[in-house]
Amino acid sequence: MTPADSGAAGQPAKTGSPKPGQASQAVPRLSVVIPSYNESRRLPDTLEKIQAFLEERDWPWEVVVSDDGSTDGTPELVRDRFPGCLVVAAGRNEGKGAAVRRGMLKASGELRLFSDADLSTPIEEAVGMMQAMEEGNHDVVIASRALPGSELVVRQPWWREMSGRAFNQLVRPISGLPFHDTQCGFKLFRAEAAERLFAGQASSGWAFDVELLMLAQALGYRVLEHPVRWINSEASKVNMLRDAPRMLGDIMAFRWRLWRGRTGA
Repeated sequence: MTPADSGAAGQPAKTGSPKPGQASQAVPRLSVVIPSYNESRRLPDTLEKIQAFLEERDWPWEVVVSDDGSTDGTPELVRDRFPGCLVVAAGRNEGKGAAVRRGMLKASGELRLFSDADLSTPIEEAVGMMQAMEEGNHDVVIASRALPGSELVVRQPWWREMSGRAFNQLVRPISGLPFHDTQCGFKLFRAEAAERLFAGQASSGWAFDVELLMLAQALGYRVLEHPVRWINSEASKVNMLRDAPRMLGDIMAFRWRLWRGRTGA
């Protein structure tokens, strides 16, 4: 652990009291990883909601905040108000993909979930995803806003929704993925899959979700797309109209790299 890291990985509920009978060094059943960049205003509410959810569980857990070079004091705020969280702080801003990778590789849970800091997908949706993972023996379960069972409680503005749909329509043939929603920031991994996939992740930017899923498909992991409730956050930092061209270019590069790896070219 570097000097920039704080907290106690592998221990139960440090943002609340350990449950009676749980060993202090128990391997977490679930690690919740939250990438952050200048999130000092909304992250405390998110961590309180996650803490309340996890404190109702009867298994050990951990929360990892992976900060991407914030300049607004986000890491210090988390250390002060949520001392049990593991804080993984980068020295500079590298991108969401880099932050998620650092957090997921630092986590120690049997299952590892990364969630956007805005909690647009409520943390309670983790229950159904964990059940689906166990029942179907899946390695990865990804939240989806685009399946028949999905519930968009608060929708995006129409132009953002349309641009997101258009992006996903382009992603499927370019990436070779069958999924309807690759960009929802709520994805669950078994530990072995997480360690292998995130170790192989090259992208630091917004397209990292697609790269991970392409790697998972190439490596034969069982991936399930799962419907969830979703509540739009106006504070979203990605703009499809602005960011999509670069993301699509990155996805084409991912596919080329995977093809070269398979062919030995």
